[in-house]
Amino acid sequence: MPQYKQQDVTPSHTKLRSRILVIDDGDWVRDIIGIFLEHAGFEVCGEAADGVEGIEQAKKLKPDLIVLDFAMPRMNGAEAASVLNTTMPDVPVVLLTLYQNMVGPSLAAAIGVKAVLDKTEGLDKLVKCVQSLLNSARNPDGAVRFFVSRPSR
Repeated sequence: MPQYKQQDVTPSHTKLRSRILVIDDGDWVRDIIGIFLEHAGFEVCGEAADGVEGIEQAKKLKPDLIVLDFAMPRMNGAEAASVLNTTMPDVPVVLLTLYQNMVGPSLAAAIGVKAVLDKTEGLDKLVKCVQSLLNSARNPDGAVRFFVSRPSR
């Protein structure tokens, strides 16, 4: 009877889930965003309730992407995004806000935000945007598109 060597069946690369940091002053908003992202296969590695805490968490956790609210106490999303873009320029930031009309493409580009989405449009758009940004980050030859989502009227 022939002898067989046991083969290593571990894949050469294991698929790691992308790690997302969610920064929003609403506890229930963070919970809902987290549920949607986890359901889509992402790992929510941390949460923060304001920009100051968010920057601390980002430095500590080193996420693959950050979802950030605009209107928050202590430090708003624009200020936090600017700091994050300076300290972690390779980490895409998605601004998810009710105040989208206050953040035009010029401001978003200046503070380093890769996408601006309106909270009222639903979280399916957020999931698609996150997937697209992370795929673009993994494939540097692919152009990263700037997303601006306007609510339908």
